[in-house]
Amino acid sequence: MTDFYVGVALILLLTVVAGLIRVLRGPTAADRMMAAQLFGTCGVAILLLLTRGSGQLIFEDVALVFALLGALSTVAFVRRAWKAGDLKSDTEGLK
Repeated sequence: MTDFYVGVALILLLTVVAGLIRVLRGPTAADRMMAAQLFGTCGVAILLLLTRGSGQLIFEDVALVFALLGALSTVAFVRRAWKAGDLKSDTEGLK
C-alpha cells in the first residue's frame, strides 16, 4: 500500500511541474497565482499521502501549515491585485 501512496505522490509532483511551467509562462498575474495555489494544494496532498505511507504524523502538521499559508497568500494576492475600481467594472459587465 505504501507504493500506491508514493506513486500518487509522484503523479502530484508532476502536476506541480506543470504548474511551474504556468507560473513561468502565465500571461496574467491571476494565472500565476492560480498555479501557485496548485503548488499549495498539491503540497498538502503529497504530505498527507506521505503521512499515510510512512505513518509519521509530523507530515500532517506540516500539511496543515501549508494549507493555512496557501489561504493567506491568496487573500494577500487578491487584496493587492484588485482594487475597488476593478471590482466595480467587473460587476457592470454582469448587468
